[in-house]
Amino acid sequence: MASVGADARYAIELKGISKAFGPVQANKDIHIAVPKGTIHGIIGENGAGKSTLMSILYGFYRADSGEIFINGKPTAIPDSQSAIRAGIGMVFQHFKLVQNFTVLENVVLGAEEGALLAGSLSKARRVLTDLSREYELDVDPDAVIEDLSVGHQQRVEILKALYRQADILILDEPTGVLTPAEADHLFRILKGLRDQGKTVILITHKLREIMETTDNVSVMRRGTMVGTVKTSESSPEELAELMVGRKVLLEVEKAPATPGAVVLKVDDLRVRDEHGVERLKGVSFEIRAGEILGIAGVAGNGQSELLEALGGIAAATGRITLNGAELPLSGAGADGRSRRKAGIAHVPEDRQALGLIMDFAAWENVAFGYHDAPEYQKNALFMDNDALRADTERKMATFDVRPPIPTLAAKNFSGGNQQKIVVAREIERNPDLLLIGQPTRGVDIGAIEFIHKQIVALRDQGKAILLVSVELDEIRSLSDRVAVMFDGRIMGLRDPETTDERELGLLMAGIAEGSKGEAA
Repeated sequence: MASVGADARYAIELKGISKAFGPVQANKDIHIAVPKGTIHGIIGENGAGKSTLMSILYGFYRADSGEIFINGKPTAIPDSQSAIRAGIGMVFQHFKLVQNFTVLENVVLGAEEGALLAGSLSKARRVLTDLSREYELDVDPDAVIEDLSVGHQQRVEILKALYRQADILILDEPTGVLTPAEADHLFRILKGLRDQGKTVILITHKLREIMETTDNVSVMRRGTMVGTVKTSESSPEELAELMVGRKVLLEVEKAPATPGAVVLKVDDLRVRDEHGVERLKGVSFEIRAGEILGIAGVAGNGQSELLEALGGIAAATGRITLNGAELPLSGAGADGRSRRKAGIAHVPEDRQALGLIMDFAAWENVAFGYHDAPEYQKNALFMDNDALRADTERKMATFDVRPPIPTLAAKNFSGGNQQKIVVAREIERNPDLLLIGQPTRGVDIGAIEFIHKQIVALRDQGKAILLVSVELDEIRSLSDRVAVMFDGRIMGLRDPETTDERELGLLMAGIAEGSKGEAA
């Protein structure tokens, strides 16, 4: 019998959930009800408490107070195994897969039956085949994870949850690493799950995905639940305002570019990986002062190698000139430090792997790469840590980093605020050329608006910017010219004002189609 106050129509009810981490109140008296057989969106800025709330539901954290009801019944979830037994599965933003195991082995891992693995694998193969067919997941059970695309790896995570008989599926920022086509396929899968009676909770900061996919959406702001609405009765503008507490510009405002002299010229740039495979295959282009060149393409087609070669991380052949001076491509002077001294700043695609040291404090991260700057020096032997902390406080205020605590470790900031720290460090150095990769990956709408404004402001100061992003909307709205990469080559240059997603999509697939909108 359902408990008093619980409603069996709901797959999930959370009542009065609160959770604090020291002085930080991550969740405060949260109430939410998710009807069975629906796709329910949860949105909010980075640090709003979305992931904390879902971590409580999945047993990673214990709430300080409040109740959880599953299908109308009070349910204690002290750990993830309890969540799985309650029919809850979770697909994390960073997948929990063993890369050198097969799909089948990953699905069975942790759910083996008995001492002998053969029986579990045989059963799993049958179940996986049925699940793949029923939900159009289309995954080869014998494929090795490291050989699969990111989109297929995500399907494996969904299969893992379904194999454990999850009726409730939580997805945390599921499209952060997917191409547009992979994201569209994922949403078809989620709608199929819903139509089969499953309940899906979708955590995302992308309002287009919310509007196209969900039945209802709950909005969180600074640890509180500010409202739940039917998606069909709302709008992106209303949801954005609920998220940040003010009106938000959903379009990038920028004047036409007024390009000046050539800042960066790249000729026949080539990069080979550690296995000798050519990843950049004769790339040539130029960027002028006061313009943004956007690089579009499916991840893995040479964009990362391009950024690394320009930033002094990867050795290359060919020719790179900055403000008319040729830069070395290997050996002495072909490193990140030399590039920074030449006037190149670099916001890497993976902020956690290349942009920050996660266990170090924010003020220490702000110094990385610039620790020998005159303003940070006390004398010939010591850095002026007080000056560095003060500079970090100023950057945090300017770039709205939350919480504005320079001594807090980078790992304790949300993804969006980690990104702001990296962007602040690089943009504030007043570079001649900014290399910026995936500037808003995993970043909420308020921070996206802010970062976009900073990029445009830098352009308007006469700086050259190379922008790499898998988000076509971002590329088209920010760029003054768009270059599309496929298989290590530039397929063509386009004017974002005269091209469309169809043409860019064809180029991203390696199919050249005429010269519509070509930019010289």
